[in-house]
Amino acid sequence: MTDARTGVALQFDDPRQRREAASLGMWAFLATEILFFGVLFACYAISRVRYPDAFAAAGRHTDVLLGTVETAVLMISSFTMALAVRSVRLGGRASAVALLVATLLLGVAFLGIHGVEYYHEYDEHLVPTLDFAFEGADPRHAELFFALYYVMTGFHGLHVFIGVVVIAVMALLTWRGRFGPAYDAPVELTGLYWSLIDVVWIFLFPTFYLVIRP
Repeated sequence: MTDARTGVALQFDDPRQRREAASLGMWAFLATEILFFGVLFACYAISRVRYPDAFAAAGRHTDVLLGTVETAVLMISSFTMALAVRSVRLGGRASAVALLVATLLLGVAFLGIHGVEYYHEYDEHLVPTLDFAFEGADPRHAELFFALYYVMTGFHGLHVFIGVVVIAVMALLTWRGRFGPAYDAPVELTGLYWSLIDVVWIFLFPTFYLVIRP
């Protein structure tokens, strides 16, 4: 139920309290996501120290060019998302919708490029358990490298997909006038989530594409 006078749910005293509660909830969620990915990065770091040669050899099979393009796409999408949040706050509904759609399309482009990369790796028989054939000296631990690669980039891709869906909803509701200078919290929180996606990829990119290069 909402207060007829303020339009705010009855559990909140005013719009400011509603915004602060929403922000706190999002930051708590982001903290759990950081812990989740932190465990995966810790697993990678331990394995990398134990099997450096196998990880270095396996890592040379990742596509640096596509990884770089994916990084650029996500960085641009972070910029357009920040501009979209600013446009909503300033009341620029048309520009906000356009920027949200641009962010959405960049997210889809990222997923498409990474799908191409997965296909290339499948074609090279680098998918653990399903079709793995590595010609290096330590195929067992090279397979561990690719298992971590698929798990970590796969979960990241899932987060990107969820973000794309949420941004699409935000764009639709913004176009309908639900968000503006008086109420922009959902768009802002979506921007925070998208920033997490970008930050995680900033760590994934050197972890799997750069650190293991000679």
